[in-house]
Amino acid sequence: MTTREVDVVVVGAGFAGIYLLHRMRQLGLSTQVFEAADGVGGTWYWNRYPGARCDAESMAYSYSFDPGLEQEWQWTERYATQPEILKYLNHVTDRFNLRRDIEFNTRVTGANYDDKTKRWSVSTDQGHKVRARFCMMATGCLSTPQNPDIAGLKNFAGPTYMTGQWPHEGVDFGGKTVGIIGTGSSAIQAIPVIAAQANHVTVFQRTPNFSVPAYNAPLDKDWVEHYKKDYPTHRDDYRQARVTSFGDLMNPDEFREVDEQMLLETPIEEVHEKLERFWQFGGARFMWAFVDTIASEEANRVVADFVRSKIRETVNDPKVADLLCPSSYPIGTKRICVDTDYYATYNRDNVVLVDIASSPLQTVTEQGLKTTAEDYGFDILVLATGFDAMTGTLSRMNITGTEGVPLNDTWAEGPKAYLGLGVNKFPNLFLITGPGSPSVLSNMIVSIEQHVDFITDMMVHMGENQYESVEPDPGAQEAWVAHVNEVANGTLFPKAGSWYMGANIPGKPRVFMPYAAGVAVYREVCDGVVAQGYQGFSFS
Repeated sequence: MTTREVDVVVVGAGFAGIYLLHRMRQLGLSTQVFEAADGVGGTWYWNRYPGARCDAESMAYSYSFDPGLEQEWQWTERYATQPEILKYLNHVTDRFNLRRDIEFNTRVTGANYDDKTKRWSVSTDQGHKVRARFCMMATGCLSTPQNPDIAGLKNFAGPTYMTGQWPHEGVDFGGKTVGIIGTGSSAIQAIPVIAAQANHVTVFQRTPNFSVPAYNAPLDKDWVEHYKKDYPTHRDDYRQARVTSFGDLMNPDEFREVDEQMLLETPIEEVHEKLERFWQFGGARFMWAFVDTIASEEANRVVADFVRSKIRETVNDPKVADLLCPSSYPIGTKRICVDTDYYATYNRDNVVLVDIASSPLQTVTEQGLKTTAEDYGFDILVLATGFDAMTGTLSRMNITGTEGVPLNDTWAEGPKAYLGLGVNKFPNLFLITGPGSPSVLSNMIVSIEQHVDFITDMMVHMGENQYESVEPDPGAQEAWVAHVNEVANGTLFPKAGSWYMGANIPGKPRVFMPYAAGVAVYREVCDGVVAQGYQGFSFS
C-alpha cells in the first residue's frame, strides 16, 4: 500500500477526535482520523454495560463550540445514558459531515517521527501508511480495559463480559445467576440494573468505593429553556471552575457558585446541615461542599464519616454495611462514584457481597470461582476491573520520537508531558487531556475543548511565523512535572491506591497523573504561556 500524505493524523474518534477534526478542517488542513471501533463515540462506544451513564450532568457534558448545536440538541435526563450520549456524538458527526475523514475498524500500530523529513509515519493494523506533519492523540483517558490477572480465567464455561467492552447486542440476565468482580464506578452503575434482572448476583469486592446518590430525573423543559437562554454564562462557569470540576449543574441558585467555606472553620452542626443539603441534591458536587475536604485529613474524615453513616442507614445488614464502608483511604482520593440505588441493592434477597480482601480469589473454575474460603457458582461472569488509565492506550501504540526514542522509555518512571499537551523529543505530537492536565479531575468536555483550542491557536501561530515544528523545552517539561507532583502532594490524593496513581496496573510507576490544582488555575497557566509567546515550547 502506498504512503498517503496528509497534514494531520488524529488517533481516536471520541469527543476529542471529533472536535479536533472539526477544528483542523477550519484551518484548511487535510486530516485523517483512525478509530478502532466501527463507529464514533470513544468510551461511549465501548462502555454499554447495564446502567452506563455519565457522572457529569448532561447539559454540561456537551460541546460549546457551536451555539446552533447547543440550542437544537435536547437532553432528556439530568444524567445522560450511554445510548443518548452516543446518539449525540453521531448527531454531531453527521451535522458537520465529519464521517468521511474517519477510517473505522482501524487500530494504529505505530507512530514514528522521521528526523530527516520531519514528518510522522503512522501505520495501522489494516495496512495503512500515512505521513503527516502533525500527530494528535485523542485516545482518551479511560480507553484500555484492564484485563485482570486471575488464575484460571479461561476455565469458566459460561460467558464472560467486561464492562469496558460490552456486547452491542446487550446481555439477557433473566433467570441467570451472575458473578461480578469489582465495585468501581462501572460496577456501581451496573449492579443495581443486573440485580433487578438476574435470578441471583454475587458481588466480589476487594476495596469498597465511596458513592453518592445521583437523584437522576427527567429534565424539566421550562428549566432547560431558561438555561439555554444563558448558555454562554454557564460555559464560562465551567471554564473558570465557578462550579465543581466534575460538571454538576446547580439548578438552585444556592448551588451555582462554589464558595470557599472551610469545614474546619465551620460549627459542626452547620457542617452536617450543609453536607445533608448537598447529599439530598445529589451528584459529585457533594465533594465540594467544603474546600478543605481534599486537603485536610481532619476535614476529610468528617465528610467520610457522614457518607459512612449514610451507607449504614441504607443497608439493613450491619455486616454488609461495614464491608461497603471504605476505611483505607480518604474520601475523594479515588474518583467519587455517582449511583442510583447502589447501596439499597444489597438489601435484595438475590444479592450477596463477598469480601475478597479477607478471602482472596484463588482461581476461576468451570462453574464459577474459588476463594480461600468458599466455592461459588454462577452462569455468567462480569469483569468490572477498570482501565489502564491515562497512559494505557499510548503505551501500546509503539510511538517513537526523535532519534527513534520510544515514548515508553521516556515514560519509564512515569509520564512526563508539558501541560499534559506535548512531550520533549516528540515534535508536533499533541496529547489531548494527557497526564499533567486536569483531565479526569474535570468535566472532560470542557478540558477537551480547551486543549483542542490551545493546539489550534498554536498551529495558527506557527503558520504566521513559518515554523515547521514545535516541542516542549526539556527544562519547562521537568519543571511542569515537578509542579504537578508538588500540587498533588499538597492534597490527600496520593494516599489512595487509585487508578489516578496507576496503582491498579501491576508494574506501572506510581505517579499521580492528573493536575490537581483545577481547571481555572490550569487555564490561567495556559493563558500565561500563550501571552509569553508560548513560553516553554521550542519552535523550529
